[in-house]
Amino acid sequence: MTLHQQSHQHAEDVRLPADVDWNMLDKSKFLVLGAALFSGVSATQYPAVVLKTRQQVMAVNQSCTSLGLSLLKTHGLPGLYKGFTTSLMGTIPARAIYMSTLEFTKSNVGTLAKSIGGMSEPGAAAVANAAAGLTASFAAQFVWTPIDVVSQRLMVQGGRGGLATDYRGGIDAFRTILKRDGPRGLYRGFGLSVATCAPSNALWWASYCMIQRSLWTTICNQINRGENFEPSSVMLVGVQGFSASLASGVSAVLTTPLDTLKTRLQVLKDDSGRRPTLRQTLNTLVAEGGWMGFYRGIGPRWASMSMSATTMIITYEFLKRMSTKPEV
Repeated sequence: MTLHQQSHQHAEDVRLPADVDWNMLDKSKFLVLGAALFSGVSATQYPAVVLKTRQQVMAVNQSCTSLGLSLLKTHGLPGLYKGFTTSLMGTIPARAIYMSTLEFTKSNVGTLAKSIGGMSEPGAAAVANAAAGLTASFAAQFVWTPIDVVSQRLMVQGGRGGLATDYRGGIDAFRTILKRDGPRGLYRGFGLSVATCAPSNALWWASYCMIQRSLWTTICNQINRGENFEPSSVMLVGVQGFSASLASGVSAVLTTPLDTLKTRLQVLKDDSGRRPTLRQTLNTLVAEGGWMGFYRGIGPRWASMSMSATTMIITYEFLKRMSTKPEV
C-alpha cells in the first residue's frame, strides 16, 4: 500500500514509511550493523560531550568556545576525546541492550495497547514508544553508568576536584574506583542517571512518534501525486531528522539540571578528598551560580542532543531498513 493510499484512510490507520517492527528484523544483522554505525556516530559527537561535562563541573562559568579553544591549545585534538576509548567500549554492549529492549518493548506494548486496551493506532504508538524509551534506557543504564563514571572522570582530568593525576587511562580508572569505593563507586549517580535518562527517553520517543506521524499525515493530505506516490529518500530523511530535532529540544531543557547534578556527583571531590553527597552537591552548585548553575553546559548539551537525535534517528531508521528480513 502506498503512502498516498494510506493518507486517504482514517488518520489512525496511517503507517509510517519506515515503520519496521521487531519481528521483521534480522536480529544478528541489526545488532552487528548497529554497533558499527553508532560507534561512528559517537565519534563525531564526543567533543560536545566533553565540553558539556567540563562546563558542568567548573566553579566559574566559561563559554563553550573559550573552553574548546583552551583544550585544543593545551592538549590538542586528543583533549576533546579524553575517555573516548573507554566510552566506546561500553557504548557497544549498552547500545545493543538499548536497541533490543526498545524494539521488543515497542512491538509488544503497541500490540497490547490496541488489542487489550482498545486504544487507537496513534495513541497506542505514542504509549508504545514512551514505554519502549523508558524501559530501554533503564536497562542500558546498568552498563552505561559505570562507563559514564569512568569516562567522565577522564574527561575532566586537569581540571578541578583533584583529578589532574588520578588516572593513567580507562582501565586504571576502573580499577582505582573499584578499589577505593567498591562497586558503589562505579554506580555513583545511578539513581539520577535513571531519573534523567529514562523519563527523557520516554518523552523523546513519544514526541518523535507523534511529530513524525503528524508530519506524514499532513504531507499525505497536502500532496496529490496519484496512487503511486512514495516519499523520496531526501523527504524521508528530512521528516525523520526534523522530527528528531524538535523532540530533543524540550527534553534537553527539562533534564539538564538533573544531568548537571549527576555529572558533579560522579566526578567531583571536596577539599578533604571525599565524594560529596547529593545535598552537598546541590548546595555547592547553588552557591556557585544560583539556580542558573543547574543549566551550565546546556549550550553544548542542547547542540549535542539535537545532533545526536537527528543523526541517531536517521542512522537508526536506516539500520532497521538494512536489517529487515527478506520477504519470502
